Amino acid sequence: MTRLPQGRPSRLTRPSLAVAAAVAVTAGVVAAAPDAKTAEPTPRLSLIAASTSVTLDSWTDYPGVYLDLGTYLTSENGAFELKVTRKSYKDPVVTEQILRNGKKTRTKALPAGLVNDFTGLPDFTQITLTDAAGSTVLERTEAFCPNNASGRIRPDAPANSRYPESCPTNPFTLGSVWGVENGWASNTYSAYYTEPVQLEPGTYTAEINVTEKYRDLFGIADKPQTVKVVVRERSWEDSARSASGGSARTTASGHDAHARHGAHAEHSAHAEHSAHARHGAAADAPPPGAATSGAGPSYNAGHGPYPSAPPALPWALKRKSLGKQAGTAAETGDGSGQTDGSRQAPGARPNAKRPTGKASVPDVPKPDLRSLPAFGITVSDGYEEVPGKDYLAFSANVWNAGPAKLVVDGFRSPGKEVMDAYQYFYDADGKQVGYTPTGGMEWDPRPGHEHWHFLDFASYRLLTADRKETVRSGKEAFCLANTDAVDYTVKNAAWHPGNTDLSTACGEENSISVREVLDVGSGDTYTQDLPGQSFDITDLPNGTYYIQVLANPENRLEETDHSNNSALREVVLGGEKGARTVTVPPHHLVDAN
Repeated sequence: MTRLPQGRPSRLTRPSLAVAAAVAVTAGVVAAAPDAKTAEPTPRLSLIAASTSVTLDSWTDYPGVYLDLGTYLTSENGAFELKVTRKSYKDPVVTEQILRNGKKTRTKALPAGLVNDFTGLPDFTQITLTDAAGSTVLERTEAFCPNNASGRIRPDAPANSRYPESCPTNPFTLGSVWGVENGWASNTYSAYYTEPVQLEPGTYTAEINVTEKYRDLFGIADKPQTVKVVVRERSWEDSARSASGGSARTTASGHDAHARHGAHAEHSAHAEHSAHARHGAAADAPPPGAATSGAGPSYNAGHGPYPSAPPALPWALKRKSLGKQAGTAAETGDGSGQTDGSRQAPGARPNAKRPTGKASVPDVPKPDLRSLPAFGITVSDGYEEVPGKDYLAFSANVWNAGPAKLVVDGFRSPGKEVMDAYQYFYDADGKQVGYTPTGGMEWDPRPGHEHWHFLDFASYRLLTADRKETVRSGKEAFCLANTDAVDYTVKNAAWHPGNTDLSTACGEENSISVREVLDVGSGDTYTQDLPGQSFDITDLPNGTYYIQVLANPENRLEETDHSNNSALREVVLGGEKGARTVTVPPHHLVDAN
């Protein structure tokens, strides 16, 4: 987990969305809409533009412009809701529209193959860009996540959106819910899940429309939006000077938070290995979108300085740069009428005192811990920190299929280095009705962690082709946080989970008690750049192996089903010592690493 100066968010977040602009532009559209009580009880969708012109930055440090054009999909006469699921990794993704009319609910299946993952509706918008001479310089389509940065477009709309923030990017997601709340608008910009375009500084005209297949499918009018686009060139040095002078507060700090990732990301493949050793296959991170875009990484980032998607700044560099800008960095987070994914849900508070009375495990709903197959798999040598070593690094996720959330409190007696941990149980009304001792928690001082870890939550093992253990990871303890939306279609799934703020979720070194929670439907990703997220493969022969992610390995936690805690991912090792390779075959229909 990344650690930032006190009071700062723990991961890169989306800048706040300027909802007021959308309200002003769409006021006339809303006023002309028919009475929802007499209209057909299906959502009425429209594409609108928040402004007639936008200014986009082309950073000299990172050439390319991100096309945040300020267009939104509005939903009136009911919420626009989609349910996206797959039965297993052997089955394709299927999508259906949920149509609600009072207490009645019906579903409408979307065409098979329209949606193939959980990141949004592919090829939803068509963008055509022309230059000042009228020549077409760009034609492209972009995907749309209905859970994008959003806000109300009329004052009598629901105060809060029921739908999750962002669309999940974990390749092993099982179920998601996407939606635009009734009377709300959602940004159509694909943000970090699209590619930048190369544009010279100057003035352009953008025409944006919903593609024909979605217009026909959802009854959206064929009314393209036209936006003037001004591209201006900027540099890191200019941004830094502006930030130090106290001006350009949001844009400068946003760039500070994302820039300079072009250098190799830092990676740790072993407990002895420095948490910031150079990653062997680093990726370049894009610069941020405009300050009003709401664009940026979702909260599905996971523990670690190198999240699976989208990439973020190395932990050490982030801490250094934010420390310099502590007085000017922009505060982000959801304001009134916003659910743009920048919300930083603080860690839940533990009980004031350790439980008393007789421990018991009542007959009430309990969590169901499950593991996802490993992903983000790579190999590296030990670099100068551990010369002569080869490591197989990976990301892993353990999630909670419910129907009850996992709640664990840790309590430390004065002067003790290890906390005593207790699991709590609740009835259908949320009242605590029991508890049981469940091991302990220990403080992890290593850079990239620096929080309290719950012991024996999961275990990582490398198995031979005949499924026998050959190497076990040193990673045996975890800070629990809801980093990934794995399946929001399961019973009691929390679409707005708490405990997502990694900077506060697992306490400080001097904490007397800590509460760690894993909500229903969410999982906790530890990325491959953290200490312990790897196996020492230096002396292993080439061949086929399996990475096993095992939840609740000692069965110390009470859950509904202990038989589904293991997940395997096949890998094939090759190469020579100091230059090992890994091939990761598809996991059934999931061909992603």
